[in-house]
Amino acid sequence: MTHVVTEACINCKYTDCVDVCPVDAFREGKNMLVIDPDECIDCAVCIPECPVAAIFPEEDVPKDQRKYIPINADLARKWPVIARTHAALPDADDWAKVEEKAQLLDERSAKEPD
Repeated sequence: MTHVVTEACINCKYTDCVDVCPVDAFREGKNMLVIDPDECIDCAVCIPECPVAAIFPEEDVPKDQRKYIPINADLARKWPVIARTHAALPDADDWAKVEEKAQLLDERSAKEPD
């Protein structure tokens, strides 16, 4: 099994979870993080670190968020590893309260130019 980052992360991209991951399973996009299912060891230490409750064990992903299971797997192959915490997006605290943000997912890597 693996853990999955869901919609709540979009436009927030808090990185508290990154520092505690013992295997560098997180990948970074422009406005979201994902977890590489091939790297995740299912330790769950990232879950309590996420301030927006965006991370779930795969088997516990809410029904309306299940589309993020393949999204994490697909984007993890394209996005670079993030192994250190850095500042969240500038308006992350505002976006943390917003639901239904799927249409805002930017599939570009964090390292791609704007």
